[in-house]
Amino acid sequence: MQTLTYTRFAFAVLLLTQSYSVIAQQNDKLTQKNDEEELSLVYGDKSTVSIATGSKQSIRRAPAVASVITAEDIAAMGYHELCQVLSTVPGISCQLDGLATANKIGLRGLGLGSAVNTSTLLLQNGVNLATQYSGDRNSMAAEMPVRSISRIEIIRGPGSALYGADAYAGVINIITKTAAEIPVAEIGVNVGSQKTREFWWLHGGKIGKVEIGTYIRAKKTNGNSEVITADAATRNDTIFKTKTSNAPGSLNNQYKSMDLGLDMVYSNWRVNVQYQLIDDLGSGTGYSYALNKPNESKARVDRLIAQLNWNSLNLFNDLTINTNISYQNLNNALTSQQINLLPPGTRFPTGLFPDGMIGGPQRFERHLRLSAYMNYTGWKNHLLRIGGGWDDLDLYKTITFKNFLLSPAGVPIPTGEFKDYGSIQPHILPTRRKLGYLYAQDEWEFAKDWVLTSGIRYDNYSDFGKTINPRLALVWDTTPTLTNKILFGRAFRAPTFNESYGINPVANGNINLKPETISTLEWAGSWQASNSLLLNMNVYRFKRKNIIVAIPNVTAGTGSTYTNFGNQNGRGMELEVNWDFNRSFRLTTNYSYQRTTTGDSLERDIGYAPHHKIYARADWRFSNNWQLNTQLNWVADRARAAGDNRAQIADYKTVDMILRTTRPLNQWDFSLSVRNLFNTNARDPSLAPGLALPNDLPLPRRTAYLEAVYKF
Repeated sequence: MQTLTYTRFAFAVLLLTQSYSVIAQQNDKLTQKNDEEELSLVYGDKSTVSIATGSKQSIRRAPAVASVITAEDIAAMGYHELCQVLSTVPGISCQLDGLATANKIGLRGLGLGSAVNTSTLLLQNGVNLATQYSGDRNSMAAEMPVRSISRIEIIRGPGSALYGADAYAGVINIITKTAAEIPVAEIGVNVGSQKTREFWWLHGGKIGKVEIGTYIRAKKTNGNSEVITADAATRNDTIFKTKTSNAPGSLNNQYKSMDLGLDMVYSNWRVNVQYQLIDDLGSGTGYSYALNKPNESKARVDRLIAQLNWNSLNLFNDLTINTNISYQNLNNALTSQQINLLPPGTRFPTGLFPDGMIGGPQRFERHLRLSAYMNYTGWKNHLLRIGGGWDDLDLYKTITFKNFLLSPAGVPIPTGEFKDYGSIQPHILPTRRKLGYLYAQDEWEFAKDWVLTSGIRYDNYSDFGKTINPRLALVWDTTPTLTNKILFGRAFRAPTFNESYGINPVANGNINLKPETISTLEWAGSWQASNSLLLNMNVYRFKRKNIIVAIPNVTAGTGSTYTNFGNQNGRGMELEVNWDFNRSFRLTTNYSYQRTTTGDSLERDIGYAPHHKIYARADWRFSNNWQLNTQLNWVADRARAAGDNRAQIADYKTVDMILRTTRPLNQWDFSLSVRNLFNTNARDPSLAPGLALPNDLPLPRRTAYLEAVYKF
């Protein structure tokens, strides 16, 4: 019944837009070239996208539901964190995780209900940023320097036919600036609330025939330091009649970071090197959701990515070839000192922790990836793409510092001595995964205004075996201003190393795990209603299978084991409106609806993600040099997960404002931004059943930042 309702609604919209499209063509003039150039200068090029097929094409005709965020968009938003930027996209919710910079990216309701975040593939210049241990992007991605970003391209929906594992709910590719995109040197400073101090430097130029772009960014902040009223230690105190909890107390989200980037282009060759370090990283709510004292339990993480790309545009007639080699080294949770998991005086039935329950796991990963593809246009009305690659993913070193051991039931037993127990009870042993893959994709213009894109990818993993994922997309240019798409795709999420090989009775690994799968069917339409009004809409349904969850070992009575268990069904719609009222005023807004339920007869909501979400931004250039941007974020109707008996988390609305220059004033650009202008008490849901953080996670209250940029 619901499927029929969505289908009728989609066809009604289609008929309505076709009728109005004819009227619009008769009554509206084409946009003048100088207007287009001016809008592109102010807002960036949002008309093309590469992520949908791997080749640059019109976003309206791309065989996917795609979005683009430009560097100009990011400047207009006034945001300095990737999570804030991504939350402006329909279907994406970026929520607090409790740890300083480890926010979770949820897409179409998926990816928010666990401590790790594995449903969306996050790329940086095409390189997968996920750790193999847990599948998340650790603290690095959230703290990425947005000033170095050229554009962000996003697919909402499965992308495994082209991108492989973890392109599950969607794909996000962050493309950094080249020398050509840094026409002048730039020095910037951002200061403001939370004792934030940020400095960056970008420069582009040439040495001989080599184009060189560089950036440096340094930042120090106290981060979100809102008060947590009760935590996991509060619960233990109630049970064991102790007084150990540091709650009520502030979140420990302080950190300092350093980012370095180098991009070199010579002829058909490109070298890109990026290094990122986060030091003195606070523990947020605490690694066991028990608050630490200020400046206690800090950590250090760093990452190096280097890649070499060769692209031949015309090696042979009708044939182009691209090859890429990338190397990534991750030092994840490299502690500068021990981490207090639970405060001094903590008591369990197994004994007392007079110095607190202390841990210090360390993990070191190396990722080597080789890939190549060719595009062939010699077959009439076809664009054929064939590619393949090989990945070597190595968790090459692990250390398990702690002052406890775990019982078979997963209960901590105090040992008194803080040392490496890796030889007795490691949290995971070094492990390695290799995979090879092949894919093919064909874009076939079988009739005028009709293009059928079909693709399939084969992946062969050294541990869990083979998987095959197809895609089909039919794109119809119904009129010169109206495009309709029917899309189908299947994607998979590979089991993480922790899920397959973790050694922890609380949630033990399972080498027999199969990958999760998702199949999605959607309709999308794009209507250029007039030369100043663009509307995009899509409706989707999906089904998840073989979901990986930790299931209690009831018969053995000892902890849990990761298992493929259960299915889920999801449905939703997304609407975008872009209206250029005149050269001085633009309105950008989107609305998302989603609902994801268990695949059984109960159809229980999986929780965490909002059923309704609205983002709106008004850009007003009230003089030649100044612009005022106002943004609204409305999040509503977030259900609790099964087993969580807390009251439904409150809806919230926040308003952000930014006043900025649009043209340099004597080589200077300035902006003043105020976030959460009306000081809303907004919260993100904590994990079920809410025993650790019963009052959820508070978002930052009103903050203000002043930015100055000098270009020369």
